[in-house]
Amino acid sequence: MQAGATMDDLAISIALPSEEAAFVAELQSGSEQAFAQLIDRYHQPLYSLIARSLQDPCDAADITQDVFLKVFRSIGGFHGESTLRTWLYRIALREASNRRRWWSRHKHREIDLDAPCTSRCATDAADEHTFISTLADSGPSPFDQAAQQENRERVESALRQVPTAFRAVVVLREIEGLAYEEIADLLHVNLGTVKSRLMRGRAALRAVLLPAADAAISHRASHHAPPEKRLSSLPDSVLDSELEVSR
Repeated sequence: MQAGATMDDLAISIALPSEEAAFVAELQSGSEQAFAQLIDRYHQPLYSLIARSLQDPCDAADITQDVFLKVFRSIGGFHGESTLRTWLYRIALREASNRRRWWSRHKHREIDLDAPCTSRCATDAADEHTFISTLADSGPSPFDQAAQQENRERVESALRQVPTAFRAVVVLREIEGLAYEEIADLLHVNLGTVKSRLMRGRAALRAVLLPAADAAISHRASHHAPPEKRLSSLPDSVLDSELEVSR
């Protein structure tokens, strides 16, 4: 048993950078301080990833907690085949996928994100708010300070209309900032598939955002300008700035 543990430690030290390998070793030894550091470092990124993968962001906090429980129970089985971040994101995406499947089997309980949230998220009528408003952290954060609330909500809403497979790649690449290779490893697909899904995801997101962008352009443009000059496709630079809001 001791020999097996030694071989696992050796495999991790070879596959991972020395600093991360040492951190993983602390986690596997049951260090409470190491787990506190893990939660502090990855709680917000995992929460954001999960919230953007679900139809109901109210579920994100519970699922994030479940992810860390699974990490606590299964860290001993982590042998460094991927980076620690990739491993954590993979667990988070799997848990979000499980929740989506559960949701698809309970369509009769579906609630509009813009509907008042009283029974689950508010304590009384005075605290009534909408489900989508619970996505934002109540405390100050870089996300909250980044851009106007209206733009952020529009992007978040648009992301939820992008097909799940494409949405995951858009979020991981454009918002979480993962490299193509890391996304391919995380999703168990090749680089070509990652790039194809990213291209199609951006196209789908552009199609959702286009009506609002065209309305803004039309409002600012001269009434004498030909409609075809005002209503053009959403440029990549504009799409990138919209995605920047959600980072």
